[in-house]
Amino acid sequence: MKLQNDLFLRACKRLPVPRTPVWIMRQAGRYLPEYRAIRKHVDFLTLCKTPELAAQVTLQPVDILGVDAAIIFSDILVIPEAMGMRLEIEDKTGPRLHNPLRNEDDAKILKNIDPSKNLKFVLDTISLTKNELAGRVPLIGFSGSPWTLLTYMVEGKTSKNFSEVKKLLYTNPKLAHSILAKVAHAVSDYLSVQIEAGADAVQIFDTWGGILSPADFEEFSLRYIQQVIANIKRHDEPIVLFSKGVHYDLPTLAKSGANVLGMDWTMDIGEVRNEVGSSVALQGNLDPTLLYAAPEKIREAVMKILHSYGKGNGHIFNLGHGILPDVPVENAKAFVKFVKEASKAMHV
Repeated sequence: MKLQNDLFLRACKRLPVPRTPVWIMRQAGRYLPEYRAIRKHVDFLTLCKTPELAAQVTLQPVDILGVDAAIIFSDILVIPEAMGMRLEIEDKTGPRLHNPLRNEDDAKILKNIDPSKNLKFVLDTISLTKNELAGRVPLIGFSGSPWTLLTYMVEGKTSKNFSEVKKLLYTNPKLAHSILAKVAHAVSDYLSVQIEAGADAVQIFDTWGGILSPADFEEFSLRYIQQVIANIKRHDEPIVLFSKGVHYDLPTLAKSGANVLGMDWTMDIGEVRNEVGSSVALQGNLDPTLLYAAPEKIREAVMKILHSYGKGNGHIFNLGHGILPDVPVENAKAFVKFVKEASKAMHV
């Protein structure tokens, strides 16, 4: 089916566009009353595993905000759950993986998966969403990076200092590499079947890449991201890599095989563009907390990023991380509107 709006895909490939496309990480979520209405009746994991509901939630920001891409509603931790870990997600405390992996005996629980069977609910959500989108905008699939998934699998929950997973790296690197290799295989297969099911692009969330030193990042995160990207079965579907907090070696990230680098809000997008050249497109990077501000302040921040990037193609506007759950919907709408209006001047 021919896309009516292919701006996101064109920007990923650094092709000419009449304006900068915009979407928002975590755009399907708690800040939307329509999402909260559905969540009154189902818990988070049930919502993820009910394709009809997950597709409905995926479509909400397209209908409400007018974003230029949809991203499938799911969670990165469905992979460790499929591999044999028990997952719970509570609204107040967040995700919890029971019996975290701290030694070889713990890791024996992990099994090789066939995502087309073990994660079929995600693929069914993609198929349903594609049908409902009817070519309005592209659909993005996603996964956590192997390293980011490992942090949850070892810590068992969100962590402040990541002491357990770092302890594993430094006391038993052989086991860490063994788990990472198994997870990397699962991630590349998972993203491949998402593309096969209809995803127009995929994003790898390396949310915790920035907690590692440069040397450890290269050994325990980047190496496996590169493996994932190299093994994804695709035609020309773009890959977006968002490695939060990794400022120190952007040219290497640009050579990872990804088509697009996502940036957090602590980077200057113009400086990054100068550093990586024209090898990849860039995605980002408004501070999510700016969406609390008055519309004039949001518009001013949008203009700064647009002017920092400068004229030309290869920019996808987004936040520097996920939208926060108490952001006013009207502010999110204003953000999208400002990007659409103001960015036209950058593509003349």
